[in-house]
Amino acid sequence: MERFEGGEENREIAAALRVSERSVERWRRAWRECGEAGVQSRGSPGRPRIGPTQIARLEGELERGPLAHGWADQRWTLARIKTLIGRLFHVSCTIEGTWRLLKRHGRSWHQPARRAIEHDDAAVEVGKKETRPRVRAPRRLSEPGSSSRTRPGRR
Repeated sequence: MERFEGGEENREIAAALRVSERSVERWRRAWRECGEAGVQSRGSPGRPRIGPTQIARLEGELERGPLAHGWADQRWTLARIKTLIGRLFHVSCTIEGTWRLLKRHGRSWHQPARRAIEHDDAAVEVGKKETRPRVRAPRRLSEPGSSSRTRPGRR
């Protein structure tokens, strides 16, 4: 603004600030029309604006689980959380942005908070040692094969 008031040329301002002349033209027009408010920074356009109260609300909604929000199972995926953020706050973000948001607030999307009630470590070990070997077919011991198409037994 000081440079605009001082009467500097767009070219000089652009060179000093290392921006394009077009940007300086846009800033000068906004300064003429709206004054200081016209040239103030509006923040990064890429980062969704979700405040602490919205984060707290999102945490509560995630605790309710996916079933409460209309999904058929109890898995929170990044795509589902992204959709939930859009529904709750009317903010659009990417899958990667959703992951970063969760990470920034101490959440991990790929680790379940609790284990299934039905999970039994002893039963899993029994299954690995006793059931799996019976279900898997033993390897066939056969004679060496041939890849020849003219082998007499092939026809």
